[in-house]
Amino acid sequence: MSVLIRAAALSGFDTLVAELGGDPSDMLSRSGLDPRALYERDALVPVDAVGACLELAARELGRPDLGLLLAGRQDVGILGPLSIGLESAPTVGAALACAERFLFIHSPTVSLRTAPDPRNEAGTVAVRYAPAGPPVGVDLGLGLAHRVLVAVTGRDDYGLRSVHLPDAPAADEAAYLAFFGAPVRFRTREALLRVPAGLLDSPNGGSDALVHRMALEYLESHRRESAATLAGRVSRVVADSLGATAPLIGLVARAFRMHPRTLQRWLAAEGTTYERIVDEARRDAARRLITTTDLPFTQITSMVGLSEQAALTRACRRWFDASPRELRAAGRP
Repeated sequence: MSVLIRAAALSGFDTLVAELGGDPSDMLSRSGLDPRALYERDALVPVDAVGACLELAARELGRPDLGLLLAGRQDVGILGPLSIGLESAPTVGAALACAERFLFIHSPTVSLRTAPDPRNEAGTVAVRYAPAGPPVGVDLGLGLAHRVLVAVTGRDDYGLRSVHLPDAPAADEAAYLAFFGAPVRFRTREALLRVPAGLLDSPNGGSDALVHRMALEYLESHRRESAATLAGRVSRVVADSLGATAPLIGLVARAFRMHPRTLQRWLAAEGTTYERIVDEARRDAARRLITTTDLPFTQITSMVGLSEQAALTRACRRWFDASPRELRAAGRP
C-alpha cells in the first residue's frame, strides 16, 4: 500500500471538477478514495491514489493543466499547522527552512529546500521541489510551492526568474507561463523555482516572533513523536480511520508496508499492542464527542467504530466509570 498524505492535498478538487463538468465523488471512488476525505483535511489517504485521481480527472475532463488549475485554488492554509510556521517566520529564508524541516507532516513523499542555482547564475538560488507521482501531480506540487512564496512575501511578483519541470509539458506551455509569470523550462533534471538569492533575507510580511516560536515548538513535538515511535504513527492512522473503515490491523499494517505480525512485534517492543492503540483512540474520540458536542449517542457509536450503542455504554463504564449520559452531564458547566 502507498505511503499516506493529508487529504488537504485535494482541497478544491470537488468544486474544480464540478465546474469542469465532472463528478468529483465518482472520480475519487474510482481511484480508491473515500469522497468524505475532501471534508476532513487531516485524514490520511494513499498518495498513489491521489495521483491516480488527478490523472483520471485530467484525462477524462480533457484538462491536462488540471494540476495548475488546482494549485491556483489552493493556498498555504492547506498545510495545516505548518502554514502557521511559514506565515509567522521572520524572513522568507526562515519560512523555507521551516518547510524543509516539517513538510513531511503534510506529505512524507515530497520535500522543498533551497539549493544552488543549476545554471550557476550569480545572485540566484533554487527552491527545489522533490516530486513524487505523475506530471499533473508535480505541476500541482510546484504550483503550490509558488503560491506559498507569494503568500510569504506578500507579492505576486516576488522575483521568480524561471521555473524548471522534469517532464514534457502536460498542457500548453502558455498555461505554465500564465500561472507562474516567468519562463518555464521542461525536461530538466529537477523541479524547481529559480529566485533571487536576496529573497531569502527579505522580511516576511506576516512575521510574528511569538507565534513562530510556538508553531516551531508544536511542529517539533509532532516531529519527535512521529520519528520516535511507530505507535505514535499507528495511533494517528487509527484515529483518522475511526468511523470511516474498520481499523483492521491488516489494513493499517499495509499502510506501513509491514506484515501484521511484524507490526505487532514492533509495537510490543515499544510496550503496547495494536488493540490497545485502537481502544485508546476510541476512548479519546468518545470523550471528545460526548463532552463537547450534542450529537446523539447512536451517531457517536458509529463515529468511534463501535457496532451498537450498548457497546459504547459498556466501553464508557470501563474507560470513565460512567455512562455516556453521565459523562456528558459531568462535562456541562
